[in-house]
Amino acid sequence: MIRDHCNRGWVGAQRRWAAGLGRFVLASAVVVPLLGMLRQADAEDAAPQLPAYFTSTNDPKAPAWPDPTGGAAGVWAAPAGDAKGDVPGTLTIPDLYDRVAHNLFAINIVWTLITGFLVMFMQAGFMFVEVGLCQAKNASHTAAMNFLIYPLGCLAFWAYGFAIGWGNWWNGPVASGWYAALGPGLSVLNSGIGIGAAVDAAGNATGAYTYGLLGTKGFFLGSSVNDVSVMAIFFFMMVFMDTTATIPTGAMAERWAWKNFIIYGLWVAFPYCLYANWVWGGGWLAQMGVNWGLGHGAVDFAGSGVVHAMGGFIGLAGAIVVGPRIGKFTKDGRPQAIPGHNIPMVVLGTFILAFGWFGFNPGSTLSGTDLRISFVVVNTMLASITAAIGTMLTLELKGLKHDPSMLCNGMLAGLVAITAPCAFVAPWGAALLGFIAGIIVVYSVFFFERIGIDDVVGAVSVHGINGLWGVISVGIFATGEYGAGWNGVVRDAYAKAYGSDGVRGLLYGDFSQFIAQCVDAAVVATLAFGMAYAWFKLSNLITPIRVPAEVEIEGLDIPEVGAPGYPDFQLHSGGRSISG
Repeated sequence: MIRDHCNRGWVGAQRRWAAGLGRFVLASAVVVPLLGMLRQADAEDAAPQLPAYFTSTNDPKAPAWPDPTGGAAGVWAAPAGDAKGDVPGTLTIPDLYDRVAHNLFAINIVWTLITGFLVMFMQAGFMFVEVGLCQAKNASHTAAMNFLIYPLGCLAFWAYGFAIGWGNWWNGPVASGWYAALGPGLSVLNSGIGIGAAVDAAGNATGAYTYGLLGTKGFFLGSSVNDVSVMAIFFFMMVFMDTTATIPTGAMAERWAWKNFIIYGLWVAFPYCLYANWVWGGGWLAQMGVNWGLGHGAVDFAGSGVVHAMGGFIGLAGAIVVGPRIGKFTKDGRPQAIPGHNIPMVVLGTFILAFGWFGFNPGSTLSGTDLRISFVVVNTMLASITAAIGTMLTLELKGLKHDPSMLCNGMLAGLVAITAPCAFVAPWGAALLGFIAGIIVVYSVFFFERIGIDDVVGAVSVHGINGLWGVISVGIFATGEYGAGWNGVVRDAYAKAYGSDGVRGLLYGDFSQFIAQCVDAAVVATLAFGMAYAWFKLSNLITPIRVPAEVEIEGLDIPEVGAPGYPDFQLHSGGRSISG
């Protein structure tokens, strides 16, 4: 999003030249005004003409964007898309620059798509973890939920979610000199609703708001957003949303009625995308920096809050409404272990998720040319391993065995926690916050059991509680090395003191960023839990949220989805399946 400020250096040079000339003719009352007019004209003439793919300015008579082929974003080489050939000696510098810029956008789009493929593959990891932690009699039902949430969530995201979350993405706060890494076509995401509409010098609405609330462009990916860059960001953000959508299937497993789950899958894009707009779509949480002076506003690099805390607190509301499984608690409220049936499957799923996270976090640069991705990868790895160790030591100190399922949840908790700060912290900070996450998850799991909440896989503790910890940890451990101008915030005092105004936490001199992160954490927990609790209560009136007791005792596989997970191990009596 290159603004007119890109021309300031050239204009300034012309002004200095004209000022020097003016001193020679200061005595002339006639010449001075004339030179003033010439100086202004020269400055305007000398301003460099940036390519349209940098300014993203559309000619109303022949708009370049939306661009369904990418042909307006520079020029591809071999063979050249502009019919000029590819012999360097015959090309001008602008011709070569067009080819460089096109390759830049191409690298970034390919990077974003490939990392999105890894995130999509995480659905397999979730399925293995959740199925393995369930009883064998519910394996097929749990697997089916993990499978179908992908098409259901994608359908909802395509129909309305993307428009709400990213429909006004272009008008969010950005730093001076920033441009869209995926290409200029993202400029078509320019319509939304908010408070305090901004206007230009002529009094026309710009599409920006002081407090952005939601987007309104891109429903069903209609012709107004028919652009290569939009398709890239749509896919990447869709697979992120499906991660959120699948988290409650673990918390509510083994008693969630199939029909109720179906309508949930079509609803979950709404709260997710509404909150995503506030943080990632340029909305009011992102604007806390420019509006209220709170650091760089809400900073959540890859979604500890947007993805994980949202899913975790939806799962918490669902677990409360659906109630605990039969036999989970004694009459006096003591929790009873209901072991999962396949721990090796849980471990395999955890490794798949850890592998997919190497797309989840570094892919959130949306740019393969952002070299910070190496830090993101290393920080992601360090937080995951220290979290697993932190969980093991916590179990040891509590006098408990090293339960593999809890160790797996420890690693996942570290991955969740590092997701928000992964680009902003030093490796030691990643290792420490991951270790803390491994401790938190143990105490959190026991806490929710103690208060009577049955979370089959520990999803609330892994994703909800550690999602909040990840959001808050940005405000503690961020070093200020990265994120200069994030959310449009550039503070001269910080730039003078540190060389640039990157995202920094309280350990590095910015307490206001810590406040912004705490506000963000409070908002996501309140919004996710409140909207989900109301939804689950309402949906229960449409179709029951919980299966009948006899179905739960028998197992959900055959009554709900008609296919046993392990038919060779099923016992049948009187036409009813009885599984162990």
